[in-house]
Amino acid sequence: MVFRLLRARWRHGWQAVPDPVTAQVDPMFRGFPEIAKEGTLSTETIAACPGAALSVNPVAIDLGKCHLCGSCARAVNSPIRLTNRHHLGQTRRDALVVTAETTFEEYHARAEKGRDEIRRLFGRSLKLRSVSAAGCNACEMELNATTNANFDMLRYGIDIVASPRHADAVIVTGPVSANMADALEDTWNATPAPKLLILMGACAISGGLFAASPALDRRFFNDHTPDIYIPGCPPHPLTVVNAILHYLGRGL
Repeated sequence: MVFRLLRARWRHGWQAVPDPVTAQVDPMFRGFPEIAKEGTLSTETIAACPGAALSVNPVAIDLGKCHLCGSCARAVNSPIRLTNRHHLGQTRRDALVVTAETTFEEYHARAEKGRDEIRRLFGRSLKLRSVSAAGCNACEMELNATTNANFDMLRYGIDIVASPRHADAVIVTGPVSANMADALEDTWNATPAPKLLILMGACAISGGLFAASPALDRRFFNDHTPDIYIPGCPPHPLTVVNAILHYLGRGL
């Protein structure tokens, strides 16, 4: 029996992405947007954006609201092209806005590394407590995928734990409904300091498609400033892994 298991393991080979930092994703993946300096967006294109992420004068995309659906890029004479670059994590909300002047290199340079104390404490071991605050489960599924055999976030000491008492960071998915507002606050208060706050997905960052819903209660973010913003709908697992690694000083 043991030899059969060993033989099966040998046949499977190494399943994990060798290096998530430099890994390339499928060309069909919609990631970092490039905006041509010439060209404008029609009112129809702006109105068609489900997350109200587009603006004009200058043409800009707010990745904190963008669902990367590609509708703007498919519009006639659109100045927008979506690349498959998946390193999208940021450390400031305003840094998520992309204009024609924003190159990928400049965008990536905006993402700051955590302060020395955080990197010293959590650089080799970071435990996450996930809070699904009325999410649709898309972000939750991609977060689960970060720990599977392909993306294997655990090799960097980053894991998801069952209790906030064992956590170093709270990672929020979903737009935060009124029914989940107290649970999110309780989870944050139960997590020992020092701690990080991570927002995963457009819904967590801005409310997403539900931003105008009266069912939301996002007052939590009036009192607590996130450390990491991970845009997408949902974000790719490598986007999540790389955003955290970069903050900890272990990525690009």
